[in-house]
Amino acid sequence: MPKGPQGQRRPADAIGNAVHIARIATGEIEETTLKQPAKRKSGLAGAKARAEKLTTIEKRSIAFSAAQKRWEE
Repeated sequence: MPKGPQGQRRPADAIGNAVHIARIATGEIEETTLKQPAKRKSGLAGAKARAEKLTTIEKRSIAFSAAQKRWEE
């Protein structure tokens, strides 16, 4: 079964998808969503901790590498 952009399972064909949407609309099944704000908050906390741990030289080398990747052809 194919997966949607947030990892949810979806029917492979158009008719199956239509039936799935109808079941959600009638309340027969509930639509599930992932808790994205919690993941983002966790990621931001980890990024802040990593930035505090790195030395200035390490930060510069990471920035330099990122710039090289961004501008290479």
